[in-house]
Amino acid sequence: MSAGTLLGIDVGTSGTKLVLIDPAGAILGEASEPAGLESPHPGWAEADADGWWANVCRGVPRLLAATGREAGGVAAIGVSGMVPTVVLLDAADRVLRPSIQQNDARAIDEIAFFQARTDAADILRRTGSPVTQQSVGPTLRWLRAHEPEVMARAVRVCGSYDFIVHRLTGEWSVERNWALESGLYDLGREDWDDAILALATIDRGWLPPVRRPAEIVGAVTEAAAGATGLRAGTPVVAGSADHVASAFSAGVIGPGDLLVKLGGAGDILYCSTRPLVDPRLFLDYHVMDDRFLPNGCMAASGSLIAWFRDQFAPGRSFAELDAEATAIPPGAEGLIVLPYVLGEKTPLFDPLARGTIVGLTLSHTRAHLYRAILEGIGFGFRHHVEVLSELGTIPARARCTNGGARSALWRQVTADILGLPLEQIEGHPGSSLGAAYVAGMGIGAFERWEEIERFIRIAAVTQPDPAAHERYEAIYPLFRETYERLRDLYPRLRAASGAGEEVA
Repeated sequence: MSAGTLLGIDVGTSGTKLVLIDPAGAILGEASEPAGLESPHPGWAEADADGWWANVCRGVPRLLAATGREAGGVAAIGVSGMVPTVVLLDAADRVLRPSIQQNDARAIDEIAFFQARTDAADILRRTGSPVTQQSVGPTLRWLRAHEPEVMARAVRVCGSYDFIVHRLTGEWSVERNWALESGLYDLGREDWDDAILALATIDRGWLPPVRRPAEIVGAVTEAAAGATGLRAGTPVVAGSADHVASAFSAGVIGPGDLLVKLGGAGDILYCSTRPLVDPRLFLDYHVMDDRFLPNGCMAASGSLIAWFRDQFAPGRSFAELDAEATAIPPGAEGLIVLPYVLGEKTPLFDPLARGTIVGLTLSHTRAHLYRAILEGIGFGFRHHVEVLSELGTIPARARCTNGGARSALWRQVTADILGLPLEQIEGHPGSSLGAAYVAGMGIGAFERWEEIERFIRIAAVTQPDPAAHERYEAIYPLFRETYERLRDLYPRLRAASGAGEEVA
């Protein structure tokens, strides 16, 4: 085992998070610098890439000072981040415009262009995912049409964490999950797809080499050392997509492992030894070479709960709302909530879906509606598990993370709906821990990926209640049927209301 500490950096939507770990199994310290998301027009989602680098330059010295560690003791660095963001740079490595984020929805016409000129089944087979708002090709076509002056100066495109790796090392790379999620990459050949690149109006020269997570890209340059306080020459690995790093650091390492992330959005990831390709899911590489992570992302989970609290219970804590709703029986006495307040990503891919309450009566209270929201989110996770089951998977172990995992009620509702015990991870740093561990694998600080378990503490195991599960099994088909009956109504409702904005 190599001596020294390991630094993990995660470029997130709301902040840049850093963690310093001891390979023996200790988390030495954490730091965070705030970041922001800009939406200058309806449906747009942009961020300041130079701001991410500024956060790293501020955060590293703060973290080292807080832990009492020297920069010379950092043995390797890993970076994770949002994917597939689009960062454009010119020949002098200057950022040309704000990064376009993975949930940006501006390229609607360009998505239709791609879909009209490709076969959906063929694209799914070649790239592992359908053409959606996350696809990089339509975004680049939009830029070509609407910002030609930017595209005329662009010579390089990369993702969020790849950008930070470049700023640290001066070397260009994209980690293979940016490549896969971009929709520009042939999954079977493990190479850029020239036909799709042509539709995207770029050539291979724009795209850096594709690297595996633990592959050392380069070392911290003298300039980066001066900016961050790190030691020049410190190895930097390619890193990982944020949700992949987060799943790995939660111990999703064996076939059948499942992670449910109770965050602002609702993520669910499954570990498989084969690429499970389905138009209802996303597909990512695992950090381990021989595994994959078919996964889903629900557009709104915790963000819907926060909206409800702010609108209908201002000043009340989530713990108080949990206490009220605990007294309500499973099924919320006839209430069903579709949690599609931001449209829906997987497994529906319907940006026009809307949040919906069915069964409301004067006998229902705030507590009923709050519980029905938790249940609606749980049914969304159940939908994903059903899709995974249709692909021949059987969850062997389920864990939960993120802020919602601290809610005993939310965990219980989710466990009851899924019919699975949920292991809550205590004090989980998330993606930054995964990035630090990947760096350790890159320099031989760990012998096996499975050693990540030394950093994981299980705070509680929530067992499903058989009676509640049986009731939810009866309600779940009604949840699904509600959407199917209303699917054609949502666009008509939008048109009739005169709403012309793009939706995320």
